[in-house]
Amino acid sequence: MTKEPMFETAVPAERALLVGIERPFAEWSCEESLLELERLVDTAGAEVVGTVTQRLKTPNTRTLVGKGKVTEIAATATVLKAGVIIFDDELTPTQQSNLEQDIKGVKIIDRTALILDIFALHATSREGRLQVRLAQNQYLLPRLRGMWEHLASNRMGGGVGSRFGEGESQLEVDRRMVRKRIEHIRTELAKVQSERATQRKARLGSGIFRVALAGYTNAGKSSLLNFLTDANALVYDKLFATLDSTTRKLVLPDGREMTLTDTVGFIQKLPTTLVESFKSTLDEITNADLILHVVDASSPHQNAQMQAVLDTLEQIGAHGVPQVLVFNKCDAIDESQRELIAQRNPQGLFVSALTGQGSEELLARIEQVANAASVVMKACIPFDKGALVKLAHESCTVISEEYEEAGTILQLRVPPALTARFEPYVQK
Repeated sequence: MTKEPMFETAVPAERALLVGIERPFAEWSCEESLLELERLVDTAGAEVVGTVTQRLKTPNTRTLVGKGKVTEIAATATVLKAGVIIFDDELTPTQQSNLEQDIKGVKIIDRTALILDIFALHATSREGRLQVRLAQNQYLLPRLRGMWEHLASNRMGGGVGSRFGEGESQLEVDRRMVRKRIEHIRTELAKVQSERATQRKARLGSGIFRVALAGYTNAGKSSLLNFLTDANALVYDKLFATLDSTTRKLVLPDGREMTLTDTVGFIQKLPTTLVESFKSTLDEITNADLILHVVDASSPHQNAQMQAVLDTLEQIGAHGVPQVLVFNKCDAIDESQRELIAQRNPQGLFVSALTGQGSEELLARIEQVANAASVVMKACIPFDKGALVKLAHESCTVISEEYEEAGTILQLRVPPALTARFEPYVQK
């Protein structure tokens, strides 16, 4: 019996050549930044086949890198059969257009385009998809002459960086139509954001203490959310595995209820267009009563990652919200590493979302911060106001509870937003 020949049906991963710039006094070294870029490329589904670096004090206005380096990049891409060249720094529209003219037959994209491409892959909710589409179109608008043309070209095909305006013909692409598309997306996004604002207003009015998780991408925020709340949020060992905010009920050991919200992870050189487009999602952090700044304790770049998060929190106006520094993945470090981190960050807590280590200390710290923001009151709640007693148990900390003829005597810590509900029954 003759065997049928076997054919490889899997589409080979796109081959990517990375280009990095080494600048003096940079927070991240070129090597560190390129390693992260490589992880981003892997998340996008491509394969890194080589890197090219250049030391520069100031970027070249025409092509970012020098003329000789452009020639080297083109030659290296040919030898390695790279289908896409990815620059670690954002290219101006002029730089990108010039590079496309100098390096023929290869897609040219930058770190921003790559991150937007990854967001397009991972956005699942309607709001998330709209936010990504808005950021993409805002990024593409000034690049229509060069970038959009090659992204829409059949000759270049699909792959990394090509999920911009998927399914649209090149004839549709002009500035007027892109601006119109941006306005349409903004209108649709405003409707979704209005619904989110209504939900947020209801949570604000409830007086429930709100805790938000913030941190560098892949720091383990979703894992921590799952452990603390028995949620089932997606956990995946890739950068930007989840984009949509997830809010779950967190119950403290004393029975007090609050909300815990996970949002999109941050990253160095986070595109400005993404920060603007995801503003409503990031408002979950800005409007929180407490931010848990989650750090990957096992990362060799944790200090730079922490600073990138702090910079982004300041950018979105959340730097004034109380923070608790949480070093996650402490099960992946040894005692000497832990001691070193503790010396640098004496207020930090060590936890493991995998094993549960340190969770009791974390919950105690959350309770401590919540109590510090509360007002101690003693109130006599009439028996026909049972809903108020239920509210006290759910959203306040009940210190003591007694029963008298006049009603239920509660001594409790009340969040500022709820003090008006209990004031009519306060005992002098």
